[in-house]
Amino acid sequence: MAKVSLRTWEGRHRSFAFWWVTALGSGMLRPAPGTWGSLLGVIAGYFMLKAGVDQIEMAAWVIGVTILSTKLIGSIEAITGIHDAPEIVIDEVAGQWLALLPLVGLTGSPFLFALAFLLFRFFDILKPWPIGWLDRQVSGGFGVMVDDLVAGLMAAIVIWVLLTFDLLEWAI
Repeated sequence: MAKVSLRTWEGRHRSFAFWWVTALGSGMLRPAPGTWGSLLGVIAGYFMLKAGVDQIEMAAWVIGVTILSTKLIGSIEAITGIHDAPEIVIDEVAGQWLALLPLVGLTGSPFLFALAFLLFRFFDILKPWPIGWLDRQVSGGFGVMVDDLVAGLMAAIVIWVLLTFDLLEWAI
């Protein structure tokens, strides 16, 4: 069954919440709006890391975005009656930033950023346990965010393991 779209929400273009949760409208791109949101997240994350953001600061960004996004997604759901509309991609941005955490302080290899992107999308799309379970069990704005945050954490864990065992040494 196809998800209901925010494209039918008449007040969307005048709403800060709409522009925030669609990650500046990237969630309106087709096909695969989640992939576009993830791409925006990895690009923004790349520039954040190049600017010197450390792991604590990146985690703080994720927490801040999650808190604000949870509130704004909840308000949009209340206005529209639509839960987890496909155009909402701020959750992909936050999840992608978590996937990038192991890359803090590394050379900025395009391969490593591509790997973080692909691993995050893998976990986000396939939704292995506990991601799928959380997606079904948690409602509201946080329910939209939590599955992507866990997908980002799982991607980060895979990258950390690969880095720990020097399996990505050639890419650094």
